[in-house]
Amino acid sequence: MTVTEAPPTPYEGDVRVVRRRLGPGRRFRGAFWVGPAVVLAIWSAGSATGLIKPAILTSPWDVVVAFGEQWTDHDLLGDILSSLSRAASGLAVGVLAGAVLAVLSGLSRAGESLIDGPIQIKRSIPTLALIPLFIAWFGIGQEMKIVTIALISLVPIYVHTHNGLRGIDGRYAELAETLDLRRGEFVRHVVLPGALPGFLLGMRFAVTSSLLGLVVVEQYNATAGIGHMITLAEQYGQTDVIVVGLVIYGIFGYCADTAVRLTARKVLAWRQTLEG
Repeated sequence: MTVTEAPPTPYEGDVRVVRRRLGPGRRFRGAFWVGPAVVLAIWSAGSATGLIKPAILTSPWDVVVAFGEQWTDHDLLGDILSSLSRAASGLAVGVLAGAVLAVLSGLSRAGESLIDGPIQIKRSIPTLALIPLFIAWFGIGQEMKIVTIALISLVPIYVHTHNGLRGIDGRYAELAETLDLRRGEFVRHVVLPGALPGFLLGMRFAVTSSLLGLVVVEQYNATAGIGHMITLAEQYGQTDVIVVGLVIYGIFGYCADTAVRLTARKVLAWRQTLEG
């Protein structure tokens, strides 16, 4: 008589089987664009049927026409590049400063006592409320705008990277000591990879925060940029041009967030999570 082996339970098989049965399901191509496409379809249907009045929200086709006019008759490309330059400069400074401060605070009690308190105080003070001070200190030129965006971006990078560092299992430190790793090797092989998920999560918040700061600072004496275009459109009552600017801001943010998510998926491919 032959004995039939029982099929393996989900816990005995591949972890990916469990993830397919209980998790969010299999990823499909183009998933990132489904939500925006649905919003665009609702917007188009509402405008076509008259449920969304032009006085409330310009129709998508009028926005496309306004975009073309801004592109051909005005320097829309220059405005886009100017906004991207401001956002990228401020974001780069904020990310670098936030990451460095998080490492210094996360790996040293002395560093934490010096750095963490002021950062937490800064978290409770909205950066946009500091703009009048920044104008007094730096004027209303490019420096004020970049500093504002950098400060807005710094906080989420610091908080999430610091949490990632402090969340590393202490047994890894014990193992590193057993293996007689030097501090530099411990930081390079254990600390930085362990803090990477927190850093990338902070990047998602920092990217969107930098665009929030960009929207505000470009209202102050900007001679170019999407915010400058929106300010002029507001003065002349051009709601279609205002929506063009808002759509461009939205595309900036969504594409940047998607890029960070895809980077995280590649870099953190070694983790067995529901995201995989």
